[in-house]
Amino acid sequence: GPEELALLEQLLGLPKGNKYGIPVLQTNNGPGLTGLMTIAAHLVKQAKKDQLLGSTAEEKAVVQQWLEYRVTRVDGGSSKEDTRIILKDLNIHLEDKVYLAGNIFTLADVLMYYGLHHIMVDLTVQEKEKYLNVSRWFSHIQHYPGVRQHLSKVIFMKNRLYTNAH
Repeated sequence: GPEELALLEQLLGLPKGNKYGIPVLQTNNGPGLTGLMTIAAHLVKQAKKDQLLGSTAEEKAVVQQWLEYRVTRVDGGSSKEDTRIILKDLNIHLEDKVYLAGNIFTLADVLMYYGLHHIMVDLTVQEKEKYLNVSRWFSHIQHYPGVRQHLSKVIFMKNRLYTNAH
């Protein structure tokens, strides 16, 4: 919630000063915005980095789909079983993709990275290998300029991540 939005603000190069509660953004003009995705999309537009929301109609829809997945499944999932299903879903989706929306880095990658960070930190080497595509994607995103910030770096065994690279 609030911490992720502050990280996003920094990544986008926006001045600090917005106040976040239970995802509510109180801007200086107009009504407050509520909800992680609504506020995140607003910040992206404010930073004039609309490409992070997707360029084509299809990309925009895919980004939106993964943002919704993030809020409904990742934030809603609490059990080991939920986590396993989420990692399995993502692993299948990322099999032939560099980023969640295909070949472009988007807001979906950023917020999914923030949402999964606490899960990835706790995975064993074996679990990281089991979800190889997720591990490859996560490692890539954490090295994307400005994304990780103060979050701890998740260590992966490099030789395993790219053995099946096309």
